[in-house]
Amino acid sequence: MSETPDDADAAGDDPAADGGSEAADAASAPSTVAPDDVRHVAELARVALNDEEVATFTDQFGDILEYFDALDEVPEQDAEPELVNVMRADEVRESLSQEAALSNAPESEDGYFVGPRVS
Repeated sequence: MSETPDDADAAGDDPAADGGSEAADAASAPSTVAPDDVRHVAELARVALNDEEVATFTDQFGDILEYFDALDEVPEQDAEPELVNVMRADEVRESLSQEAALSNAPESEDGYFVGPRVS
């Protein structure tokens, strides 16, 4: 699989030393997957693969990583959200008086609605 940052430092391949051009090159270079990478991932997932399956997944993983590389080439666009408030504006209106609201209830007591007993 790819080298870790520690491996790069040990080998003297510090991307920051040359202004990060190696990191930029790595980002633009097509990704490759080695069969050992697939075997390692399969071992971590505790999946047994035969050599034919390793070859198949090696090709498929490589294809998937190439698709991700293609996404990096898509230019970003700033888009204004087209949000529209579909709710009406709040406005204060005159409402029913307590007596008028309770006058429609089948039963009321001390200014409250009386509902059926539960349990």
